[in-house]
Formats: sequence, C-alpha cells, structure tokens
Amino acid sequence: MTGNDGDAARPRRPLRADAQRNEDRLLEAAAAAFARDGAGASVKDIARRAGVGVGTLYRRFPSKELLIEATYRHDVHRLCEAAPHLAATRPPVEALRTWMEDFIDFMAAKQGMADALRVVLTDAGEKRHTRTLLADALTHLLGAGQGFSVARPGVDAEDVLMALGGINLMAASEEQRELATRLIDLLLHGIVQEPPPTAPDRAAADSGEPR
Repeated sequence: MTGNDGDAARPRRPLRADAQRNEDRLLEAAAAAFARDGAGASVKDIARRAGVGVGTLYRRFPSKELLIEATYRHDVHRLCEAAPHLAATRPPVEALRTWMEDFIDFMAAKQGMADALRVVLTDAGEKRHTRTLLADALTHLLGAGQGFSVARPGVDAEDVLMALGGINLMAASEEQRELATRLIDLLLHGIVQEPPPTAPDRAAADSGEPR
C-alpha cells in the first residue's frame, strides 16, 4: 500500500481465463473462511476449499494480508454490483432493504479481520474509493425508489451509509443480528414516503397469513 489516491482505482492487468477462475474461487473460499474464523483462518483450508494448491494461492497472494485485502475489495465490488440487479428485479423498498441487510452482513463478516484490514481501511485513497463505490450503489437504489415515488425527496446516500454504519456498530456490540434488522426497519421508515412493512409483516404477507 502506498497511500497514493490513484492506487485504489488503478486498473489491473487482466488474468487469463483459467487464472481468473482460480482467483474467483480463492476469493469466494477466503470470504467464507474469514467470515467464519476471522484473520486466523487457515490458508491451506482456503486453498483446499477453492480446489487449488497452496502454491497457486501464494503465487497470486504472497501473504495472508494481501489475500485479506483482495477478499475485502472483492466483497465490496460484489455488494455494489448487486444494487442494479436488485433494483431491476425487486420492488424498490424490498431492493433497498435487501441491500441494507447484505451491507450489514458484509460488515459483520469483516469484524474478525479488523486488524489485518487496518492498513486498507486507513489508507485515504482506498477508503475514499470504497466509500464512493458504496454510495454510488446506494444512490442507484434510492434513485430507483424515487422513480417509483417511494423515497423521500432529499435522501442522501452518504447519510444512509453513516446510519448503516451506526446500526452495524450497535448490533455488533450487542451481538444481535436481529437488532440490525429491527433498526433497518426504523431507518426505512425515515427514507420512504409510505411506511414500509416490517420484516415480520413482510413474512406474513408472503405466507398469506393475516397480520
């Protein structure tokens, strides 16, 4: 890490198709392992679950720290890329709620990697780049909502991201994932023009049960 603002967005030389598939499998396996075991996850286990040799892993990621950083960036991009798909395939409030829940899960999965990610998360260029990607994804969802006259005028993606960060901190300190869902319900009531159904109400509606 150099701290140069351009480093985070610098394009990387494309990999061969087989090498790209190996990297994708490694990052998927690493994401699951780090979410489960934190930074202490076994590199050998990650390689085994990805179906590659440890040598292949170390040729691509010479240290565990570099693997953690790459996994973090991979998950950020995957979360952001989900926004247009959600906006196109789900009702606006449901798309927004789903993305918020996924954001909380993304943040929770990084708790055990905090020390290893410290350099990434304190690098000004990297932090700004990540925040821009997340804000753009959320803006897309808020824009889809405004197009359907769902979101209140003037709702700002940066403010919503800050609120989600606070929800993550509170839920993590209480070790209650259910608390995060309840707080997301409250946040949505402030974002949309019409009160959205809470998570239990939505489940009842889907099952056809009376509320």
